[in-house]
Formats: sequence, C-alpha cells, structure tokens
Amino acid sequence: MEKRIFGRTGQQFPLLSFGAQRIVDEHNCTEDEAIAIVNRAIDEGITYFDTAPSYSKGQSEERLGKALALHGRRNDVWIATKTNDRTRDGSLKLLEESLKRLQTDHVEEWRLHNIMTMEELDKCFAKGGALEALIEAKDQGLIKHISISGHTNPRVQLEAIDRYPFDSALVALSAADHLVYSFAHEFLPKANEKGIAVIGMKVMALGKLAPWYEKALQYTFSLPISTAIVGMESMEQLEQNLSIAKSFKPMTDLEQLSFLKEIMHLANPDVLRWKSTDWVSGEWYVR
Repeated sequence: MEKRIFGRTGQQFPLLSFGAQRIVDEHNCTEDEAIAIVNRAIDEGITYFDTAPSYSKGQSEERLGKALALHGRRNDVWIATKTNDRTRDGSLKLLEESLKRLQTDHVEEWRLHNIMTMEELDKCFAKGGALEALIEAKDQGLIKHISISGHTNPRVQLEAIDRYPFDSALVALSAADHLVYSFAHEFLPKANEKGIAVIGMKVMALGKLAPWYEKALQYTFSLPISTAIVGMESMEQLEQNLSIAKSFKPMTDLEQLSFLKEIMHLANPDVLRWKSTDWVSGEWYVR
C-alpha cells in the first residue's frame, strides 16, 4: 500500500488505517474474530489503529488490547484513543482506564473527541479543561502526540488549530461530507499548511455510500490526507478494503466531480446526521 507522511511526527502510515469501533459485540463481531481481524490487518501492513473509551463502553479498546497482547504486537502499532470528557480531571480518569483496557503504559495519540461547537472548544481550553490533561499526559510520557477530532463544523477545528499546535486532526472526509460543511474545502488546506496530520473518517458515511464502495474509498484516499480510518467488523470487509487500497489510483478532478454528482441526493440531514445540531435532530447545524 502507498504510505504517506504523518504531519510533523516523522512517521509514515499506509493510506488505509484501522477504525476499531466495530470489532465489538454490538456489530456482531466476536472476540475471537476481532483478534483475528486485527492481526491479519497488521500482517498486511496496517499499523495505525483508532479507538475510544466510548466505543461500546470500552469493549473496542479492550479487544484491541487483547489482540495486541496475545500476539506480542504492541510495539508494531500506533494506537490513537480519545477523551469525550471536557475537563482535565475527567479526561485523566478516562486515560487511566483506557490504558488498562489497552494493556499498555502509553498511547501514541490522544484526541479531544468530537468537538462540535465553539462552546465545547472553549470548555476544553479553559482552566481545568481537557487540553490541560492532554498536555500533562504528554509531559508524563503517557501519550506521545496531541490530537483533536470533529464531525460537524470545520470552523470549530480551524479555530482549534489556530489556538494550539495539534499534531493531528481526525475529521469527516467522506464524499458526502464534501457537499455540506466541507472539511475538505475549509479545513484540509489550512491543516496541511500548518503541517498537521489529517486522518479521514466517516469514509462510508455510516454505510450510506456502500453502493459506491470502491469509489467512496478512492475519493477519500485521493484527498491530501495522511491516512483514512475505516471501520471493519469482519475479515471480508478487511480483505475488500485491502484490495482497494493496494490497487488505488488517485481520482482525477473529473472523476471526483462525476462521483459527487451521483451522490448529491445524499446531502441531507437524514443521511449526514453528524452535521446536524444533534445526531437525530434533522436540522442542519448552523452557528
């Protein structure tokens, strides 16, 4: 697979990375299947794994930790996890629990999870806010790099990277996301200019782009990003994604435009729920 530079970190990752949210019971993936999928991914060169304590109440982290520990592969991978708490103390508690589930004494990357509004960003940056926890954890060697993620409004993440030199940002970069509150248009150029690694997510738009599976992956891979995480709950999905990633050729501008025309009807609040005021409101996020 093609490898790309990961911002200022000096690391390189294949363009396909592993979203571990779905290796859980909730997605009909057993523990044995999760362990097999994770290790097969590593065998095929995938080294970047994204998880969070909120994914199935910690089961995603727990299974990723078991998969790596059972086969002695912790040192072969880069783990990114998150805090959805907006306070210092709450975030540090989450990190302590995450490290236990992941069976490790550190993670390579820790993110402020899904910062949707300027008010949430202000809470994280305030005295006693979550950013203090990230900085302290880095000073203590519990994490290596500081990150932020966002699904909704690119202006929030633009403000964030103006306030603090984040090492990376995980943002919604599906083809459908291109059409409303576009991180590709608004956020990606500025992040690249600042040397911030950008990780694409929501590649399949929560399954809505499944009828255009290969094109959806090609679109996101064609953006100037460091890597893209894709959720995988079965060996079949992993193999399909690997096949597409290995044969990847960037879309031309005309190919991208043609694809966007095909999926334009998906640009509505019922589909792009993460871009609404809450995830079920059916109203566009407007601030």
